[in-house]
Amino acid sequence: MLTRLADNLHRVQERIRAAARRAGRDPAEVTLVAVTKTHPVDTLLAAYELGVRHFGENRVEEALEKIPAVQSAIKNQQSEVTWHMIGHIQSRKAEQVANLFDWAHSVDSLKLAERLNRFAAQQGKQLTVLLEFNVSGEASKYGMRAPGDSELLKTIEAIGALPQLRLAGLMTLAPLGAAPESARPIFRALRELRDQLAGRFPQAEWRQLSMGMTDDFEVAIEEGATLVRVGRAIFGERRQSPNPSSPTSNL
Repeated sequence: MLTRLADNLHRVQERIRAAARRAGRDPAEVTLVAVTKTHPVDTLLAAYELGVRHFGENRVEEALEKIPAVQSAIKNQQSEVTWHMIGHIQSRKAEQVANLFDWAHSVDSLKLAERLNRFAAQQGKQLTVLLEFNVSGEASKYGMRAPGDSELLKTIEAIGALPQLRLAGLMTLAPLGAAPESARPIFRALRELRDQLAGRFPQAEWRQLSMGMTDDFEVAIEEGATLVRVGRAIFGERRQSPNPSSPTSNL
């Protein structure tokens, strides 16, 4: 397993570097988030041994078991893991997300942000968050719509003012099953939206763009992605069939 995993990881890293160079970017600007949905702890530990330090989980239920197990296994290692929550966050699970994760990619409401802020404060930590936008406009996807009214801008301003949250950028999902080039306008639109918000709210960082998965991460990098969420190209097919209606089933 380790040899196959190493080969897959090397290929993905090479593709990331090539895409960045095509766009005239430094490959070091792009962070690979290895998405481990349905894969066991042993697989995560093997990826850790190969140098992976950023792991993404879609479901709190899995993270509750896997994150403590991985942390326990690597507790004497010098290099720590950064945990990314990349799936939809139900408000009632905000406490678990704030406890377990370092990053939350899918903040899509002020209510959720306020709950994450409160629970992060209880933990004495700061949680890095990204605002999820539904750029494609698909009804099946979560996320804010591109700002066109003052209420949404007020929401973004309020989230940026929450003291335990570090607002660092935006996240989106391209249409499931779309060809990579079909996703390019979605990624470009998110980058342009980020630039607009950075001009309007300079107090936030706005550097991060979480976009691109197994089938389209190269196009995402060409359009400015700084975080790519890749699972299948590294770990192979999932161990159990995902819900076909899940917006993250093509990672």
